[in-house]
Formats: sequence, C-alpha cells, structure tokens
Amino acid sequence: MYLKKLKIGNVELDNNILLAPMAGITDLPFRKLCKENGAGLVETEMVSSRAIVYNDEKTLKMINTENEKRPVSMQIFGNDPDIMAESAKFLNDKADIIDINMGCPAPKVVKNGDGSKLLLDLDLVSRIVKKVVSVSSVPVTVKIRKGWDAENIVAVEAAKVIEEAGASAIVVHGRTRTQFYSGEADWEIIKKVKEAVSIPVIGNGDVVNGDTAKKMFEQTNCDGIMIGRATLGNPWIFKEVDSYLKGEEFVKPDNEEILKTIILHYNMLIDEKGEYTAIREMRKHVAWYVKGMKNATIIRNEINTYETYDECEKFLRKIFM
Repeated sequence: MYLKKLKIGNVELDNNILLAPMAGITDLPFRKLCKENGAGLVETEMVSSRAIVYNDEKTLKMINTENEKRPVSMQIFGNDPDIMAESAKFLNDKADIIDINMGCPAPKVVKNGDGSKLLLDLDLVSRIVKKVVSVSSVPVTVKIRKGWDAENIVAVEAAKVIEEAGASAIVVHGRTRTQFYSGEADWEIIKKVKEAVSIPVIGNGDVVNGDTAKKMFEQTNCDGIMIGRATLGNPWIFKEVDSYLKGEEFVKPDNEEILKTIILHYNMLIDEKGEYTAIREMRKHVAWYVKGMKNATIIRNEINTYETYDECEKFLRKIFM
C-alpha cells in the first residue's frame, strides 16, 4: 500500500525509500551498500556549488559515480543563484537528479548564508530554484527543514515557493535549524506540506525501522521516506522497511553477514580513497556496525589503534568468528 515506485520529474525510482545525503558518510562505497540493500535512490554528500565551479579536485572526487547503479542524486549547496546554476550545468551529465540543500544546520554552513539559513529569505529561495531549474536537464529537488527556529516555521510557505519555482519534489525534515537533531521530528509539518503542494513530498526524520516508516506514511500521507542516521552501520534498514511494508518477515543480519559487509566496505573504501584514508574513515563505520554488540567498546577502542587493513581484518575475523 505504501511501498511503490516513485516518479521525480522524468526519473522513476524502483521504490520510495531513499537514502539521505550525509556529510562524511554518503560517499561512493556507502551509497553502493545502501543501493544493494534496496534503497530506491541514493544521494551524494552535499558539495559546494562554488567548489564545483572552481573545479576543486577534492569536491569533484566526492561526486564520483564509477560503476554505481543509477539513479543517483547529487546535492549542492550555496546561496548565489548564478553560482548554483553554473554548478548545476556542470552536473547535468553526471547526476540523474540535482538536489538543493536548504536544510543543513551545521554552523560552518549557515554562517555563510547557506543550508537552512536560506529559509529566512524565501525570495532568495525562489530565485535559486528558478535559476537552477532553468539550466538543469535533470529533475531538481529541494531539501528543507521545518524552519529556522520556533518563531520561523516556514516549511509550508517555502514548499509553495519551491513548487512554483519549478522543483520536481521536496524533502522535509521535521525539525528546525535550532533543534539540529534533538527532540522529536514534527511529522505534522510534513503532512501540512503534502497538503499544500502537488509535487512529491518526501518525509525525513525519526524513521528508524519498518514500524516508524509505516507510521510516517500513515500520519503524513507523504509520497516517500528518506532515511539518514538510522542507516549508520545498518545499510540493511532498506530491506527491513521493504519487508515490513510488504508484511513479510525480515531476518536480521547475523555476525557472518555483518562481518562480510564490513570487509566489503573496507575494500571498496580502499579502492576509492587508498588504504591510509580508508582505515581511518572506517573507524567510525565499525563503531556503528558493532553498536549494541557485546564488547562493542573494546572493539571500537581496538580498531582505532590499527594502521593497516590486514590488522583490521585479522582482528575483526577473530571477534566475529
């Protein structure tokens, strides 16, 4: 009933359970893992529109989609309509969907007037979306929050502006910027946005399993769900949600599958970024994979001391087997 194909512009997704863009997380290896486990759409880490226009090498590596199953959404951030449009033009032959970030709460982002700070200037929101849509050959989506703070709840008004400016879908995170990720997400605001616009509305915030996914659909009537933090160490959540919504049993991964996934993650990350960087980046991922396991703290502390893949693999095999 709730699980279905979702059309965003001219792009049809296999299902309507999506991976949220997360800085430092949704790189190529992580996106591949989530896609393999059933994500209907995966999205890159947000990248600076200005950095794209200036051909920043590090930024361009972040949008590498080599051997990646499509479709892939690429998220840009910035506050200059012309720069945002230039970066969108650059991404036209690389992305299947271009997503505009108007929800990031990070201080280093909002201090420059980017991310969720844009919600305080809906005229600028309109100009950015119109400009990006005018040069984009792929559908454009926008990710917003409930508002800036309790005195500036603008999601419904912003959504109308975004639809009028030509966006093909909108993602709503049910928290204000000042909340960051604390407290409960307000699903009522997602419902109100859904009632206010005719383009697809994707709900985001506090979906952590099949039960909460179903409840979000029931309470908001949203067209799709985007999952972020609940995917950390748990790319299987897409299979779990799929099974739950179909009324089927989901078999949680056993230690063998968890180990196999961690090893695969290591190897993909090494291929993508080299061993030195991969070993260090995997430390946080391993901590998420083993969260809730017996001796998780010991595993986390031990893995942080290793410098090579061979050391990590040997230790993990001993722990899991």
